[in-house]
Order: sequence, then C-alpha cells, then structure tokens
Amino acid sequence: MAQLEACLVDAYDTIVTCDFSVLRRELAALADLPADSWDDDYSRFGPLLNDGRMSKAEAFGEILRARGGEPRPELVREMVKADRELLVANTRLFDDAVPFLENLRARGIKVAIVSNCTENTRPMLVALGVDALTDVLVLSCEVGAAKPAAKIFRYALDRLGAAAEAAVFVDDQAIFCAGSVAAGIDAMQIVRGELDGTVPAARTAVVRSLREVELLF
Repeated sequence: MAQLEACLVDAYDTIVTCDFSVLRRELAALADLPADSWDDDYSRFGPLLNDGRMSKAEAFGEILRARGGEPRPELVREMVKADRELLVANTRLFDDAVPFLENLRARGIKVAIVSNCTENTRPMLVALGVDALTDVLVLSCEVGAAKPAAKIFRYALDRLGAAAEAAVFVDDQAIFCAGSVAAGIDAMQIVRGELDGTVPAARTAVVRSLREVELLF
C-alpha cells in the first residue's frame, strides 16, 4: 500500500449500532399493521430506498395504500418524522468510534463515511457528531449507488481527492469489503461479535476493533 491518505468507513455495525426493532415496532403501530407484515412490506422497498430511487414518504405511502385505501398525508408525515427521530434515539456510537476518527484526523488522514442507508441516516450522523469528525458523508441514498458497487467507492475517493492505492476501507460486511477490493481499495473487515468462519475477501484483513485498524496502518 502507498502512504495512507484516506480511510473510508462504514457506519452501521462499524462505528454505530442501532436497535432497529424499536423502529419496526413503532412504525408498524403507527401504520396499524402487525410487525411481521410491516417487515415484509418494508423489505420490498429496501433497494429503492437505499439508492434514493424512493423516499421514505413514498415507501410508507405505498405500504399503507397496499393495505387498504389512499393514505392520509398527515399520517405519512407523522411516520417519516417518527422514523427519523426513532433512529436518532436508538443509535449509539461504539466506544472506540470517536477516538478512532479523532486519531485519523490528527494524523492527517482524510475520512469518508460510506454507508448503505436511507434518508434518515444523515440526520442521525449529524446528531451524533460524526459529520464534524469526518471530511464527507457518502450515503447511498444520496449518491444513487450502494455498496458493493464500485461507483460509491469512486465517489468517496473523488470527494476526498485520494487515490485508491492510498486508501483503505473498513466495514463489517465481507461482501462490501470485496466490493472495495474490486475497486482497487484494500479493506479491513471488522467483526465485533463471534467469528462465523467466513473466509474474508482477498486483500482484506479481519480485525476485532477500530483500535486494531489503527495498529495495522
């Protein structure tokens, strides 16, 4: 690897953890649907939400419409608001996240958060102060591309003004690490829980914490 200039970092289960069960339960209740039905309906729109082809308001409206009649606009607005607020309330930073990001900045390493996510993620990251600790938030719903596609990695590199060979990517998902490597960026897969025996992608180191990531630079 060339001298490290940039670090691309995933959000969910890498620097933050979220109890999504609360969001599912509360949004299902607002929609007056069983939680299982809500999960099934919402999952159909996941890819469209992740790459920005559909907004939360549009998805919620379609779910309500499929369950009977034209949705009330005020209910859709209430659900969008609740979705945003519940994500903020039920997400926290891992203990090693802030020191990791601060140390990268102190070393002059540019940082991009690269996340597959929906429109409620930016407000959450801002609320947790992540935007102030990084150079750019690269969110799939805003870029129009999701990991493991090369487009989102190249977009992050362009925003940072860094070359692929001088960057590293950190993520908890092996498939996304493989996408990074395919785009020319070495990867580190963070596994905070039990190792499941999955073989990491080529040019991918397995680490157990963000502190370990720093030690490998």
